Amino acid sequence: MSNNQSFSDFTITLASGENFDMDTVKDRPILVVNTATKCGLTPQFDALEELWQEYRDQGLMILGFPCNQFGNQNPESDEETTEVCRMNHGVTFPLTKKVDVNGDDADPLFVWLRSQTKGLLGDKVKWNFTKFLVQRDGKTVKRFAPTTKPESLRKDIEAALAK
Repeated sequence: MSNNQSFSDFTITLASGENFDMDTVKDRPILVVNTATKCGLTPQFDALEELWQEYRDQGLMILGFPCNQFGNQNPESDEETTEVCRMNHGVTFPLTKKVDVNGDDADPLFVWLRSQTKGLLGDKVKWNFTKFLVQRDGKTVKRFAPTTKPESLRKDIEAALAK
């Protein structure tokens, strides 16, 4: 992995199966969250949606990456995951296909995000709802613990939007 790599160098696959080139959101702050539908932290979807509604017109992008690596807490298919998130939490921000965030099969974007930050377990993602705020430069990343409530990120989001 190159030290010159940035967030905009990646392409992800949305839950719909469409490829989404991160270059299309270049120069925007992006909140990346590994999510799960059956986790004790799942109510964070509501607060993430509130942040999306509040800040998307100012340039914030939120991307949810469903993950089933922690306690089988997202067993649904990609389509079912999207439906659960929309019906139970009103989620309208983009969700991707399910990904691994740790291990040999980790999504390349998460390998990169982890390499940019260190958490309590080194570079590993600790649990569902770990959050990464990527700055407009596409290289600076701040990591937030799973238990960090999305609403507490407002100051960091507003600072990122102001840059």
